[in-house]
Amino acid sequence: MPGEGAAALTRRLALAKAEAALESSPPGSIVVAADTIVADDGGLLGKPGDDAAAQAMLRRLRRRHHTVVTSLAVFGPDGPGPLLDECSTEVPMRDYGDDEIRRFVASGSAADKAGAYGIQESGFHPVDVAALHGCFANVMGLPLCHLVRTLRRRGFEPRADVPAACRAHTDYDCPVYAAILQGDG
Repeated sequence: MPGEGAAALTRRLALAKAEAALESSPPGSIVVAADTIVADDGGLLGKPGDDAAAQAMLRRLRRRHHTVVTSLAVFGPDGPGPLLDECSTEVPMRDYGDDEIRRFVASGSAADKAGAYGIQESGFHPVDVAALHGCFANVMGLPLCHLVRTLRRRGFEPRADVPAACRAHTDYDCPVYAAILQGDG
């Protein structure tokens, strides 16, 4: 929508996804939807339309910081409407080269990612993870501790220790999960 910022856009799209999924879900279901966008200098970077757009996005982001915003919409069997949550993470990018960009884009992996990259990619590591001080899972597109917090508001407690599983899977010593789970992040 004209003039729509990152948070408003992701909130609107997450809610639309959740409502669409709810229509075809069995009664009593929990429905979770998310939407993620990269915000850079007032511009919003979604999924690139083609290889040239992906390369341009990655050149634009290198050696700089940008913000990844994800909104969650959760419908549950016990509530009249959705619960919404949002996560924002400042992401520092390293100084990667044009050859790295071309190889990554040629792999096809850039096409389905906001900002044309994935923090979790095994071959291309554009994020300076050592300088990251926010939610790693948010940059992947699903801020798990925010999801746990929102599910708890619906009365659901995960069976697993989600922060521990996230840290183990990402190999990232998350500095923000405790604050998020307490409602501060």
